[in-house]
Amino acid sequence: MAPQPLDPWPPPNACTAFDSGRKPEHQTRDRRRLGGPKGLFLSWIVCSFTRRKPTQTRVAQAYVNQRKLDNEVKTLQIQAAQFAKQTQQWLGMVDSFNQALKEIGDVENWARSIEMDMRTIATALEYVYKGQLQPAT
Repeated sequence: MAPQPLDPWPPPNACTAFDSGRKPEHQTRDRRRLGGPKGLFLSWIVCSFTRRKPTQTRVAQAYVNQRKLDNEVKTLQIQAAQFAKQTQQWLGMVDSFNQALKEIGDVENWARSIEMDMRTIATALEYVYKGQLQPAT
């Protein structure tokens, strides 16, 4: 007869004895293999560890996700501050450009005013000059 393979450690159903309140058939075999009450205590430790492990894994994953989110928030805050600074610079440039356009408009109006004054003066000089050329009668 071939030797029986050893039972896996931890036993796959180590927690069922604590959950159901009944004694499954494997409990006596596990207790014998593990050494009586000490074995039951070890099974209890294994059971509590195997139950806690998924929770610890989820908590660890939540912690990792929270750290990633914190890093993303810091990055976004830095980028938002840089964008605000860049926006202020752009607004300053637009204001300067608008002021330059206003000044150009003011210069244009000044040039028209000067041109009109010059035409008036030229017309007056022309009138005076023609008046001097005409013979007095």
